[in-house]
Amino acid sequence: MTTLPTTDVHRSVSEQYTAALDRAQKRSASASCCGPVQCGAAAATAGYAAPEDALAVAAAASFACGNPLAFAEVQPGETVVDLGSGAGYDLLLAAEKVGPEGRVIGVDMTDAMIDAARANAATAGAFQVQVRKGLIEALPIAADQADWLISNCVINLSPDKPKVFAEMARVLKPGGQFRVADIIAEDLPPWLRDNALAYAACIAGAIPEAAYLGGLRAVGFADVQIVSRLVYTAEQIRAVIATDFADAGLDPAAWDSIVGELEGKVASVTVTGRKPVASTCCGGCC
Repeated sequence: MTTLPTTDVHRSVSEQYTAALDRAQKRSASASCCGPVQCGAAAATAGYAAPEDALAVAAAASFACGNPLAFAEVQPGETVVDLGSGAGYDLLLAAEKVGPEGRVIGVDMTDAMIDAARANAATAGAFQVQVRKGLIEALPIAADQADWLISNCVINLSPDKPKVFAEMARVLKPGGQFRVADIIAEDLPPWLRDNALAYAACIAGAIPEAAYLGGLRAVGFADVQIVSRLVYTAEQIRAVIATDFADAGLDPAAWDSIVGELEGKVASVTVTGRKPVASTCCGGCC
């Protein structure tokens, strides 16, 4: 597959998620999976109903923090773009909404995730789904293509969030909307920002709410708002780390002294907004 111009952060995240996908696939192959609570990331259940059989494999490898399509008014025939599409769970949900006449484009930088998403889409018969290799800071998609843009706990992983926000504005059609689920964090200690596993666990790379919303408004989005919020308790923070990354070499006991410090500072949010339609008003005529 194509080699991307990744940074050290990109490479570290990709390696961690490749390993996490492998562990998730082994868990789903060796146990009865009755939903993402048992088989996926601890935070992936926010906003989701139990998956249908066709989605179970993708759900088992979902490393998410919410359901950006839960209340989205996606219509048949529309185009949905998913930033950081992973194993394809949200791609399949989007495909159900847009129908066979619509289009769903997933973008991911990790080869193992791309392979898994393509396999899951083929198994589900979701032939309107395309999965492209790329960075969310430089989307392999032409301008003004998407009616809807979604992302599920991925933007926080980017080392250059202003570029991501700019790409979102470029790819959305005028009048298009976005609905992203993500992690925000306030006042994290500096040492945590440098912890690779905490970064991959969607904590260390999270930015404050004001910076997140301000970044989206700075690229021209309108009606930017948080429509749902789940502030993580100490136990939820510990569960996120332990579920996804304990067997990657992170000792959950080592976090006992610091998890309490993070309580109340980390939240899963759903953020919405739209790309304004360019005004056609000429001077003095309206």
